[in-house]
Amino acid sequence: MAHDEYTWPAGVQSAACFTLDLDAHSPHLWIHRGGMPQLLSHLEQRRFGPRVGVGRILDLLDRFAIKGTFFVPGFVAEEFPEILPTLVERGHEIGLHGYFHELANDLSDEGFTHALDHSIALFEAQTGIRPKGFRSPAWEMTPHMLAEVKRLGMWDSSLMGYDHPYTVDGVTEIPPQWTLDDAVYFKFLGGGVDLAPPSAPGPILDGWLDEWEGLHRFGSLFMLTVHDWISGRAQRIVMLEKLLTRITAEKSVWWATVSEIAAHHEATQKDRYVIDPSVPQGVEGHPAWRG
Repeated sequence: MAHDEYTWPAGVQSAACFTLDLDAHSPHLWIHRGGMPQLLSHLEQRRFGPRVGVGRILDLLDRFAIKGTFFVPGFVAEEFPEILPTLVERGHEIGLHGYFHELANDLSDEGFTHALDHSIALFEAQTGIRPKGFRSPAWEMTPHMLAEVKRLGMWDSSLMGYDHPYTVDGVTEIPPQWTLDDAVYFKFLGGGVDLAPPSAPGPILDGWLDEWEGLHRFGSLFMLTVHDWISGRAQRIVMLEKLLTRITAEKSVWWATVSEIAAHHEATQKDRYVIDPSVPQGVEGHPAWRG
């Protein structure tokens, strides 16, 4: 299949988004929803994010004049009611990220709709703003989830069928990717759960720069995803400084919020990259099946 290069605004070769999944301790709560263990280590490591990490990352973005998109679970906004207003006041975008960071495989269709509606109500109550976008916890989607995002007229940033914006059943998709997610390399909580130590930042920085250079060459989207309690640590702040220094030196990169990228796609190319979201049937019943 021939490669059809994505088209950005005039003078732009590629685009970049800085996104942060502000999970704090919501995944811990969801994992232990049947009964919380009386242990403090994991909770305190994750609470470092709202207490310290977010502020450091906001200051970093200010230094580079970058506006980010922050995906916040409703529970985190409820536990730390200053977070959403602070993000908005500092010029950043806020997006939905579940209520308790609930995972798609653990949730009924009705449960997802209930969590989504409650998250929207909370965001509006705290900021007066109705969020425009959604990112699924753990970046998984079901047909029902996609239909609900479509019903609400929102964009999504969970699926990875291209490395530039595309359209899935009428929903504008702004794709992340696991290669550019800090948790893949640095998530470490200890306590006998994590056996391998977190990666050293140097090779990861090199890999992220290689990915950016390739995406820039192909005219695609560099979607960086970090987490409050992971990349708010001093070592990773230094790493992000080096990364942003290199990328912002290239003037043909468009740094934008996810909503700005989505608006560009919807205005100029929503009919160029359209995919069928249907889930294929299993191999049983196929003529080649000999189970």
